[in-house]
Amino acid sequence: MCRIFGHFDAHVTPHEIKAVAALQRHGGPDAQTHAAGDSWGLGNNRLAIMDLDGGEQPYALDGIVAVFNGEIYNHDELRRTLIARGHRFEDTCDGSIIPALYAEYGTGFTEHLDGMYAVAVMDLRREPTLVLATDDVGMKPLYYHWDAALGHLYFSSELPALLSYRAVGTSFWEPGLEAYLATKTPFGEQTMFADVKILPPATTARLDRSHGLRLHRRTVAVDPLGQADETAAAEHLQDLLRQEVHRLTTADVPVAAVTSGGLDSSLVTALAAEQVGELHTFNIAYRGTWPSDERGFARQVAELHGTRHHQIEIDPATFPDLLSDMVWHLGQPNADPITLSTYALFDAVHQAGFKVAVTGDAADELFGGYDRIRAAMRAPADGWIPGYVRALTAVPKNLRTSLYSPDYHAFVSDHGFADDAIAEQLHVPGRDRLDTITDFEVGSRLPAYHLRRVDHLSMASSVEVRLPFCQPSVVRYARALPAAWKVDGNRGKQVLYAAADGLLPESVLNRPKQPFTLPITAMLAPGQPLMAFARDMLAPQRLRRHGRLDPVAVARLLQGQQDSPADDTALAVWSLLVHELWLDQFHGTPHHTGLSPTGARS
Repeated sequence: MCRIFGHFDAHVTPHEIKAVAALQRHGGPDAQTHAAGDSWGLGNNRLAIMDLDGGEQPYALDGIVAVFNGEIYNHDELRRTLIARGHRFEDTCDGSIIPALYAEYGTGFTEHLDGMYAVAVMDLRREPTLVLATDDVGMKPLYYHWDAALGHLYFSSELPALLSYRAVGTSFWEPGLEAYLATKTPFGEQTMFADVKILPPATTARLDRSHGLRLHRRTVAVDPLGQADETAAAEHLQDLLRQEVHRLTTADVPVAAVTSGGLDSSLVTALAAEQVGELHTFNIAYRGTWPSDERGFARQVAELHGTRHHQIEIDPATFPDLLSDMVWHLGQPNADPITLSTYALFDAVHQAGFKVAVTGDAADELFGGYDRIRAAMRAPADGWIPGYVRALTAVPKNLRTSLYSPDYHAFVSDHGFADDAIAEQLHVPGRDRLDTITDFEVGSRLPAYHLRRVDHLSMASSVEVRLPFCQPSVVRYARALPAAWKVDGNRGKQVLYAAADGLLPESVLNRPKQPFTLPITAMLAPGQPLMAFARDMLAPQRLRRHGRLDPVAVARLLQGQQDSPADDTALAVWSLLVHELWLDQFHGTPHHTGLSPTGARS
């Protein structure tokens, strides 16, 4: 696991290279290396997981230079194939096979990879060509700035590092606030910075001087269903997950498990405990008495499987100090309160001496676990989309438009509301409803909202997260299952519960689903440190700086939460707080905006 960065056909100073590397060092503290030519450069920050004494990047072979972030789980098999074709390797690190694999298959090399990855290959054998590639689900982000007029490209694993290139601006993407409040973080290729995009999942980009930048979205296969009934499907799913968890707990450093106390992470924990002797498990909770505390369920799973359990507690009084660092590591705002929990949890995993952790992320997207999915499946055929889209929001449309300044409201009205665009995307006549929802959940929401958060906030503490549910075999199988085997009435993840039967305590299998998150409604209440911090950060004089929010309306929102704490207003306050902290961190300037500091057209 590493952090990577580079540039193509551009002049970059040694200072910029050092700055980019330094800003990603937390994700690769074990080595920092770089290779460059007249107009290109590739760099790497290494977090040593496999072959601790080898694995030096950039990798090179006869005019092919590569850097790599992630893990290739089938590297031994690929290495044997490549050796049979005449290639030789100096180490057994997973990434060292990439130049030889590219030499054999060209840009089709990704078809042979099983794992999570963002790869950059510089092909110097003929016309200099840069190739960038991401895994099928988007577990390893890759941000880039492309200047089509000059033919310059810059890329990195994290946004703050990319912004340290002098040519990469920090101008806001003006629709960004609307997109953020509508979906908790921007979906798709566009980031909150006007000049920065993210390479989509399952994408191979090719750049040369003759043709410019070309992006190719690869087709992700779906396996045919081989089981005739739900019982057989559950048994097969358990076997698949066991195989993947056992593979993903193989490393040259100790591996831990995150155990929230819910079905998904508990099942991964149970399977990991079969493979890892004295598995260490981690659960996070908050000092004091708060709603939705899951530590008891996590402890029961740990006791059943004999793990060495770490109960992490954080003090809510420290949240204001943690928030700024968390927002910086993300690079753009994410309105889910789980971000703070995630950041603190992986810091504890690191402090305990672990570099790798397995988690249960992505099961809800694949198996219909979210409340919004179940509600959408119960709704009438012609009426499910509005409720589903509303459930995605950080701030529902009626509330957020009341918070906008008059001119920002006019701008959004002219350019379109973000949830209207999502509703149009979901309107696919004749398509199976759950297939449509899963396409959106896995293709749009999962990489943007979920996987980037997990990647950035774990690597902030030099911890690699491995995701069994994101493995291609599991994704393909889940996509092939009939809807009724996943969502049935008020219960989602039907087949996954059946797969976990006998492996988890009955209390975990029969408990109601609740999100692994921060109880912000209780924490944004009168007298709580977080509420005082929110009032300071959302003071009128601060909001007037950028002109997008109406200070009077925001003050009303704060007062409403102060007088009558409620879930919707608490999430709205939290979302605005995170956005304001992001503005502070990156000091962006409006992009092509006509907004004055008072929200009136200038």
